[in-house]
Amino acid sequence: MERKVRVRFAPSPTGPLHIGGVRTALYNYLFAKKFGGDFLLRIEDTDQTRFVPGAEEYIIEAFNWLGIKFDEGVGIGGEFGPYRQSDRKPMYKEYAEQLLNSGWAYYAFDTPEELDKVRKEFEQEKKNFQYDCNTRGALKNSLSLSKEEVDSLLKNNTPYVLRFKFPKDTEIHINDLIRGEVKMNSNLLDDKVLYKSDGMPTYHLANIVDDHLMKISHVIRGEEWLPSCPLHVMLYKAFGWEKSMPEFAHLPLLLKPDGNGKLSKRDGDRLGFPVFPLQWTDPKTGDISSGYRESGYLPEAVINILALLGWNSGTEQEIFTLDELIDIFSIERISKSGAKFDLEKAKWFNHQYLQLMPNNKIAEQYLSILKEKNIDFSIEYVEKVVGLVKERCNFVVDLWEQSSFFFERPETYDEKVIKKRWKEDTAQRLNEIAEILNSIEDFNVEKTEHEVHSFIEERELNMGQIMNCLRLSLVGAGKGPSLFEIICLIGQEETIERIKTAIEKINSNE
Repeated sequence: MERKVRVRFAPSPTGPLHIGGVRTALYNYLFAKKFGGDFLLRIEDTDQTRFVPGAEEYIIEAFNWLGIKFDEGVGIGGEFGPYRQSDRKPMYKEYAEQLLNSGWAYYAFDTPEELDKVRKEFEQEKKNFQYDCNTRGALKNSLSLSKEEVDSLLKNNTPYVLRFKFPKDTEIHINDLIRGEVKMNSNLLDDKVLYKSDGMPTYHLANIVDDHLMKISHVIRGEEWLPSCPLHVMLYKAFGWEKSMPEFAHLPLLLKPDGNGKLSKRDGDRLGFPVFPLQWTDPKTGDISSGYRESGYLPEAVINILALLGWNSGTEQEIFTLDELIDIFSIERISKSGAKFDLEKAKWFNHQYLQLMPNNKIAEQYLSILKEKNIDFSIEYVEKVVGLVKERCNFVVDLWEQSSFFFERPETYDEKVIKKRWKEDTAQRLNEIAEILNSIEDFNVEKTEHEVHSFIEERELNMGQIMNCLRLSLVGAGKGPSLFEIICLIGQEETIERIKTAIEKINSNE
């Protein structure tokens, strides 16, 4: 019987969620849904020294905004809970003791000062120190001390850690679904700490125990965890869980747009784009980091951007719904090499999704921007404006720059257009056009365009010159959508008022 696909996203609440983490969660989600499996959210908060208040809530809010839904986990529940590691604390001790009793772990009583002294001695000989099968015999642990000494130290409540005991000269094999076979010799690996005398397990122990108890079938995570994988494989062996061990897939890094290296917050700050899904305020310093949501990105666009950073569909298609991604996703098409973040491509994706968004939904968002500027127009009017200018915008916030003239009369007029287009007879011609527009009873786009064009053609005037000056009068610049769409939306009376105001202001400045 084939085992059910069960995957998890297991972040630590140590600060805001990096978009690299969001991509990891997305790939887990797509994989689970592709095979009708379960997607879990587990909060790994074993390291209480790095815990940041509000980080867990931030993680949950980010996925709610993105529309990525968990089947089980923190805030949802499920039959394999609790899903927060600090709530599972009592169970880890018995598993640590199991490793101790079976000879796969040992007590280590070395103080930080003692280890620091050994480290410095190694450095003097130009060597790197690690606590491993080659050095542990000379250090202060239950492998080098007598049983009486160990019992005495434990009886006196001497602080200790439990370390994993890697066997000597053992070749560890990992079959990675992205990278193929990975080999590592145990002599090169340090005996990682699994459990501390304060009763808290380290990431390594808690992670393996939880994945086993929650019946995780596949571990899909960032490549930074690849060096830890040999330990995880050996822990499954030590517990006798080899047959139920999950398959591993280590994702490539998200790289900075320029140069080499992992994409960081510093890169985002330097180049002007967010690296977090939502805005984050540091509870200690009050520093604010930008988020995709607050920067105007649509959640569907962010998902599409991240899906294609390190994975390709094998087709020319670039715009995918979440359902389409689920249908076409495969681990085999994930790249081994890192993916560079492309800011211009990210804007392009958001532009595409903005065009697909219904005008009334965009108008609702735009209304809040207008209200901040104390501008009050009906949703129906704003929706019409959106329909005329949205294809010039990447973000909802761009709408103001492209459409402010629909809501406010221009205060200034583009000097370049005046110099190039405004002639001696322009004021007279615009006044004549104003009279024509005023006389039209059935005021619509077709009628106004026909009447104005007929006037220009009959008098054999320069079409470009007159039309550009008419646009300048209404907009204040040589930009905007169809001129007659603008005229009919702002209305007959407003159009005529703007023409007269422009003539007065421009002529008085000449």
